Amino acid sequence: MSDKLLCEIFKSSRKDEMYLYVDKRQGLEHVPEALMATFGKPVAVLTMILTADKKLSRVKAEEVISAIDEQGFYLQMPPAKEDYLLDVHRAQLDARDTPE
Repeated sequence: MSDKLLCEIFKSSRKDEMYLYVDKRQGLEHVPEALMATFGKPVAVLTMILTADKKLSRVKAEEVISAIDEQGFYLQMPPAKEDYLLDVHRAQLDARDTPE
């Protein structure tokens, strides 16, 4: 596993909050056709240098790097609806508990 990776991130044109991470040099060539059919047209979002200690919002960078090294891509799925609804509920409770 390399310690640095020039990573390109694409968002799905079909599913909200679904992202594909790939090695910028290889692009989407290792992503299976069946996955691309579900993913839809990839929309480039960001290119960055990814290191194992990089902070990402929903996944560990080392997991992304490892998946790209092993299979040529990393697929980030949308968060579960239950988790999202729980976060909304917590935010509402926090707002209610905050004095005005």
